[in-house]
Amino acid sequence: MGAAFFYHLTRRPLEDTLAMLLEKSRGAGWRVVVRGRDPARLDWLEEKLWLISDDGFLAHGRAGGEHDADQPILLTDQPHAPNGAQCLMSIDGAEVTADEVGAFDRVCVLFDGNDPAALNVARGQWKDLKGAGASAQYWSEESGRWEKKAET
Repeated sequence: MGAAFFYHLTRRPLEDTLAMLLEKSRGAGWRVVVRGRDPARLDWLEEKLWLISDDGFLAHGRAGGEHDADQPILLTDQPHAPNGAQCLMSIDGAEVTADEVGAFDRVCVLFDGNDPAALNVARGQWKDLKGAGASAQYWSEESGRWEKKAET
């Protein structure tokens, strides 16, 4: 059974934190699906991921192609993981269910701590997952490094 890790972004931009988490996930041998809500935002993120990894790029693809199942990292706005992902990363308030927390090895919810609307969505997600009995951790970078602040 997996766990949801909530990442409260206050210092680094989404693309930097996401790249770090993707590199760690790939280092663990996991395939990853990154779920967003806005196709244009995912297009923007796709471009960023080619440029910001320590290796120069993070191999990934955009969902909807004939090679989705082969992608180590797949960006999508759909509730599917055709690449057989063990890890789901939710950005920009994309929905995550308690069933998904149980099905994936890890679910990461990244949210902008400087955006009141994003904070409200993340709080709602935390409350819903906690109420459904899902395991969850809350991580903050407020001190300048990632620290676990709460756990269910």
